[in-house]
Amino acid sequence: MKIAIYGNRHQADYISEIMQLLSHIARRGDKVIMHNKLRDYLRELAPEFADYEIEDGDPDCCDVAVSIGGDGTFLRTAEWIGQGEVPIIGVNTGHLGFLAPFNLQETCDAIDRFAAGDAEIEERTLLQVELLNGDLGTWPYALNEVTIQKRDNASMITVDTRINQKPLADYLCDGLIVSTPTGSTGYNLSVGGPIVEPSAPNFVISPIAAHTLTMRPLIVDDNSLIEAKTTSRASTYRVSLDGRAVTLPAGVSLFLSKAPFVVKIVRKPGHNFFATLRDKLLWGAR
Repeated sequence: MKIAIYGNRHQADYISEIMQLLSHIARRGDKVIMHNKLRDYLRELAPEFADYEIEDGDPDCCDVAVSIGGDGTFLRTAEWIGQGEVPIIGVNTGHLGFLAPFNLQETCDAIDRFAAGDAEIEERTLLQVELLNGDLGTWPYALNEVTIQKRDNASMITVDTRINQKPLADYLCDGLIVSTPTGSTGYNLSVGGPIVEPSAPNFVISPIAAHTLTMRPLIVDDNSLIEAKTTSRASTYRVSLDGRAVTLPAGVSLFLSKAPFVVKIVRKPGHNFFATLRDKLLWGAR
């Protein structure tokens, strides 16, 4: 089996567990492809890292990937994997860990379960962003959300929004979030948007600081084509895909739709979305 490993460079407190993970993989006879930044970081942090064989190659040819960090690291792992639909084991060494339910001690067992065909896999929808003419300038997919925002201290923006070419609203606001079900517990939730079960075939459109009370979050079918044309007194506006920000000229339309591939997540045994809500967000606590 071939395993891709991605991680952030804040692992000093977990270096012994990471070395144990690499030892377990070596004992199994599996091969490892590791992101260059993590490989260089571990080489500096742990002299014993030189004892492990790391191969070169593309992560999308691997059987499974391991993401070591927090939810932000998981999003970058999904980008690194690209369209390969390689299942990802999310290992949390960060804070909330909504997408990364495993700890490092549980990762060896997760790999063994996956190799034995005993792992539960969830599929998560992504958003795809396109321009009418031109290139967005970044990986044009988002697992959590796409956010359209005003620039710095500029006045509010107007986002002329259409669903399947039919007018929806001219949102006068500080910004507009289009969220996947996976991202519904993130930025969308912080502006009053609903939590959506991850397998639901929907997107959520939520305004940020709307100028009128008649504009509220809206759930739409994820087969919809969402067109957003942004105007502003400033000459530009920002669009962010899972935190990757791009500046675009005002008046340029974005077209958002469901991506032609999914992100596959290895589920922790005994856990589901509702257990995660209770554990991470204290859902229903009194």
